[in-house]
Amino acid sequence: MPIQEQMIAEIAREVVARLRVQMQAPVAIAAQVPQAAVGHDGVFATVDEAVNAAFEAQKKVAAMSFDERKRMTDTIVRICNDRREELGRMEMDETKVGRLDHKILKLTNMRFVLGVEEMKSGARSDPTGLCIIERAPWGVIGMMLPVTHSVPTMASNAINILAAGNTAVFGPHPSGQKVARYALQLWNREIERELGVANVLTTTAEASIEAAEQIFHHPKVALLCVTGGSAVAKAAAMSGKRVIAGGPGNPPVVVDETADLDHAAKCIIEGGGFDNNLLCIGEKEVFVVASVADAFMAAMRRAGAFQLERDAIERLTKAAFTFEGGGGGCARAHVKKDLVGKDPAVLGEAAGVRVPAGTNLLFGETEEDHPFVTEEQMMPFIPVVRVKCVGAAIEASVKAEHGYRHTAIIHTKNVETATRMARAMNTTLFIQNAASAASLGVGGPGYFSHTIATPTGEGVTTPMTFTRERQMVVGNALRII
Repeated sequence: MPIQEQMIAEIAREVVARLRVQMQAPVAIAAQVPQAAVGHDGVFATVDEAVNAAFEAQKKVAAMSFDERKRMTDTIVRICNDRREELGRMEMDETKVGRLDHKILKLTNMRFVLGVEEMKSGARSDPTGLCIIERAPWGVIGMMLPVTHSVPTMASNAINILAAGNTAVFGPHPSGQKVARYALQLWNREIERELGVANVLTTTAEASIEAAEQIFHHPKVALLCVTGGSAVAKAAAMSGKRVIAGGPGNPPVVVDETADLDHAAKCIIEGGGFDNNLLCIGEKEVFVVASVADAFMAAMRRAGAFQLERDAIERLTKAAFTFEGGGGGCARAHVKKDLVGKDPAVLGEAAGVRVPAGTNLLFGETEEDHPFVTEEQMMPFIPVVRVKCVGAAIEASVKAEHGYRHTAIIHTKNVETATRMARAMNTTLFIQNAASAASLGVGGPGYFSHTIATPTGEGVTTPMTFTRERQMVVGNALRII
């Protein structure tokens, strides 16, 4: 089988697996999400039509002033905020993963996404002349969206690319396509009303593997940005175009003997419980120094997390994973989709326990090689592993993170320990004494985006990520000293 056909087959398997999370009947979903009007407000019957419309729009966007581009991005932020409950509920109804209140909150967080204020120019001069360094748009950008954060990812990407003077054609995940189309039409309609430019963001009426392949290879698509599964990223890389790819993460947390345990517990629950742990930056496993392990777990209970005992964890493991060869031990674990993004109460039912109402996170003690430690499971259960010292905790964290270079967290009052772990992990995001979301500007000094390009190295995307560097050189002139 040719390599390209193998990749298409791999993508098909991934899409089919992910569709298992879509529990609501299509008819019921369609009743809540208005049908997209094909040929209007950015939605087209074919990829070619969608790309060509974005291509024509990009000529106008590139010629806009920064003030005009800001009006476009402000429109997206405003609609996300004003219609956050409607869009959040639509996304929850369609995807059936995560938490409604957090779907809504993610839309309000669009105000933290960087826009035109991030666009910067530079200059250099020497006795031979002057060099002006400007940032230019790429053109039409092809963007793939994940099911976990369909509208928020599209919104943050749209803000970034429009601020930089680009347009985009989006490929939503099939399980989140209806709400993505609806939101895209809302944005386009208002942008055209305010600025007179149509189709700055486009998509197709139906999401499919074939549509994604066509976007990847369309000659008028200049750059690809993929946020989703590894198979889709690999397929995009085969296009021959430059790819900005969001990759997997399995963020470890280290808690050492100097940590403020109550604060650490609060942060871990806040980050690991957010949207039922769907975020790639979310805390996934904890390595705690043995001397404070019991005190730490007591702090987790005080902060509202619910502890599972060993037998309950075993039952949950059987419900959450399949194993190659049909058994545990050294068999390779694979995450089932059934419990991904589900509420703690649902996980508790699978574990055979009743979880108190209002619980945001489950936790329990496991061994270092447990599937909940080694796999990015995206469920509101965090395994806690006792280790003899902070050095062992850091070593275990490096192993659990698998070299993804995505995110790592530490709770310690020792700056040297934090520095040691930061160097060992070499992750894109590293957080000390805060919840993971602080790295994206939510309760911390970072900045926000739903695309964190770890495999390709761009990191948390900004408008500058989607620009090309250009230099204008003026020889032996414009010298004032």
